[in-house]
Amino acid sequence: MYKGNRITVVAPCRNEAAHISEVIRTMPDFVDHIIVVDDCSSDGTGDVAEKSGDSRVMVLRTDSNQGVGGATILGYQKGFELGSEILVKMDGDGQMPPEYLADLLDAVVEKGYDYAKGNRFLAGESLAFMPKHRLLGNVALTFMTKLASGYWHVFDPQNGYTAIKARSLRMLNLNKVHKRFFFENDMLVALNFHSSRVGDVAIPSRYGNEVSDLSPFKIGMTFPILLLQRFARRIYQRYVLRDFSPVALFLIMGLVLFLWGAGFGIYLWIETAITGRATPTGTIMLALLPLILGFQLLLQAIVLDIEHTPK
Repeated sequence: MYKGNRITVVAPCRNEAAHISEVIRTMPDFVDHIIVVDDCSSDGTGDVAEKSGDSRVMVLRTDSNQGVGGATILGYQKGFELGSEILVKMDGDGQMPPEYLADLLDAVVEKGYDYAKGNRFLAGESLAFMPKHRLLGNVALTFMTKLASGYWHVFDPQNGYTAIKARSLRMLNLNKVHKRFFFENDMLVALNFHSSRVGDVAIPSRYGNEVSDLSPFKIGMTFPILLLQRFARRIYQRYVLRDFSPVALFLIMGLVLFLWGAGFGIYLWIETAITGRATPTGTIMLALLPLILGFQLLLQAIVLDIEHTPK
């Protein structure tokens, strides 16, 4: 136990036979249970975990590939059965150093966060070793996830090194949380529905010879669409369905005015380019004023949304 709390670590794995034994070996003594979820590995990952000799280890195997989210949720559900009070997600690839687990747990136990997550950007020494494409991708995804989740103070949303209170996890509808690589981002959106407190912890990552199954192309094609869907759902849930707020009004009116101004302005520009005739000033203002007013309303909606961030 850690400071009176029963701790369960869930390690989702797919073909991590080369790394899982080291993850288990370096797991701190205060961890009560280590649930290794073998998500249809072809290299005997589950067998390696079972042979670790650690009595805390329990191996779960999936019948079909569930994805990192589906495997983690399966481990969470087993953690509930074991009476866990805090559940930790630590991938089986060895990139998440167990020696920082106490820091992650302190954010939940002592600082009162419902959900704590690692942040590689706060641990500056790890940025030098982060592949450049990951660094750029994380910066872009961070802003989009801030907008979608409403946690404007949180950075590095793709970081999967997390700890969550069991009672906070039980409040979530895990059936609606994305089961694949969008899992960490979607967890933040789900937590915002319940105004859960989320905190970042400075934790560096290790980068070795691990091979990622997620390509930058796939991220670029799928994540923006998923984040846009979650953004619309969150705005409806938080600012329309539960408590109608100026945030929703400013967003709707701002978006209408901005799109009208931009669309009409583009039409006028194309017309001028084709005909060669100058557009009258009054007509230009019909595009410019809605564009400026819409932009101002959108900015105000973001400011109000930031003020509503659960902290």
